[in-house]
Amino acid sequence: MSKKTRKKSSNTTGKRAATRIARGASTSTGRSAAKTRTAAVKTSHKTAGTVQAKASHKAASKPLKPKPSEATKSAAGILAEGAKAPSFTLPRDGGGSVSLKDFADRKLVLFFYPRANTPGCTREAIDFTRLNQAFADAGAAVLGVSADTVKAQESFRNKHKLSIPLISDETHQMLEAYGAWGEKSMYGKTFLGIIRTTVLIDSKGKVARVWRHVKVDGHADQVLEAVRSL
Repeated sequence: MSKKTRKKSSNTTGKRAATRIARGASTSTGRSAAKTRTAAVKTSHKTAGTVQAKASHKAASKPLKPKPSEATKSAAGILAEGAKAPSFTLPRDGGGSVSLKDFADRKLVLFFYPRANTPGCTREAIDFTRLNQAFADAGAAVLGVSADTVKAQESFRNKHKLSIPLISDETHQMLEAYGAWGEKSMYGKTFLGIIRTTVLIDSKGKVARVWRHVKVDGHADQVLEAVRSL
């Protein structure tokens, strides 16, 4: 074989080898790019799944509180002025019982207090006792009502020399009927209890005035003025 033939053959072989190398590199690059795209897709799906899972866990850890239904909101009941006063018959301090019918043709003041012998309730009961005769002169009787036992009411009366009959409503029937039992809040917690409330009933047995969430100071005097205006 001549030198020209060997050189030409060598060049052809080199070109073929270079072509094979280029094709291999191209194929390798294509495979690498495909692997890269596949890995990127998997990473994207994995990341999306992780984010979705985290969002799901976060949402589950802080569920939204459902809004209370209208039935729940009005569970305590709201006694409307002008409505017929709900009847009641309950035990009182000193024995016996007290009924709404006992005060027919008379004005009646009912003050509902949370608990006997607590500071606010004590001041309120003492204020109504102080004005008891003034209420009588205006043609009205006054009754105190709470969920305390009769024994607790008697202790309350004796300790503070109260002259107003104190009614025991342990079943909360009267409290609910007069809208004095409902949701309260204290220190960030909600619970059911007695809402300090006063109700004035006229001589015809109709609700003349209702005071809810009463502030004790000066309240008894305010009620007396309302009685005198009837």
